[in-house]
Amino acid sequence: MRVLVLVAPGQGAQTPGFLTPWLDLPGAEDSLREWSTALDLDLVHYGTKADADEIRDTAVAQPLLVAAGLLAARALGEVSPGAVAGHSVGEITAAVLAGVLDERAALGFVRTRGLAMAEAAAVTETGMSALLGGVPETVLPHLERLGLTPANVNGAGQIVAAGTMEQLAALAGDLPEGTRRAVALKVAGAFHTVHMAPAVAVLSAAAAGLTPSDPVLSYVSNKDGQTVPTGAEVVERLVGQVANPVRWDLCMETFAALGATALIEMCPGGTLTGLAKRALPGVRTLALKTPDDLDAARALAAEHTAA
Repeated sequence: MRVLVLVAPGQGAQTPGFLTPWLDLPGAEDSLREWSTALDLDLVHYGTKADADEIRDTAVAQPLLVAAGLLAARALGEVSPGAVAGHSVGEITAAVLAGVLDERAALGFVRTRGLAMAEAAAVTETGMSALLGGVPETVLPHLERLGLTPANVNGAGQIVAAGTMEQLAALAGDLPEGTRRAVALKVAGAFHTVHMAPAVAVLSAAAAGLTPSDPVLSYVSNKDGQTVPTGAEVVERLVGQVANPVRWDLCMETFAALGATALIEMCPGGTLTGLAKRALPGVRTLALKTPDDLDAARALAAEHTAA
């Protein structure tokens, strides 16, 4: 049996102008402008003309990434994945792909999420750095000693540390054994740590206004890599996950257990396919970076379905 997995990237995947070619697709710019009006956020500007610093802003980056994922999913068309998942804010895109939330509800929720997390990040100067190399048995105790949180355990030899800028500076000068280097991420705070606790209450209130449906296919959660059976639990996990680590390593283990044979990453693709190439040998991968990738993605999706 062949099984397709659809995934959506998280914050840091955005680059200046990455949405420009997507707006040439029929209806794409109209949809983006409609969403921009609803969110009071110019997604067209931020996706096409804004510089790296502008789209690094959490309140901008998060809605922009979800909107990009939704545009790419629309353009991909009808496919039959065996599972969906998203990394961090990409979980909201995945919730739409799984039928838990509709597009408008998801965009409203991610707008609230971005604003709440930006406000929480403003309290203390914090950030995140990806550690390349090393093993969890060595890296995790080292981070704990420095007061840092393993905010993303991504698998394939990558753990993302999060904390104050002072803590991250200490890490840069004192890398765990076996780690090649630390790379600062294009994010504006220590996401998925205790620093984001104030955002949880805001999102909990916003979630009360949602009417989620149960997933129509396997939705794999960042919390523990497990599939989630109900829409209510998906939303509950979306709320709590902003202050808890992303276990993408466990998500990939679940993809393997489900028999994944192909993985397609929504726009702006690249990060998660890179991890999958290292952690899921034999699984075919494709990143949707521009509309030029759509034909290959459709062909791959046709070859690898849950049927």
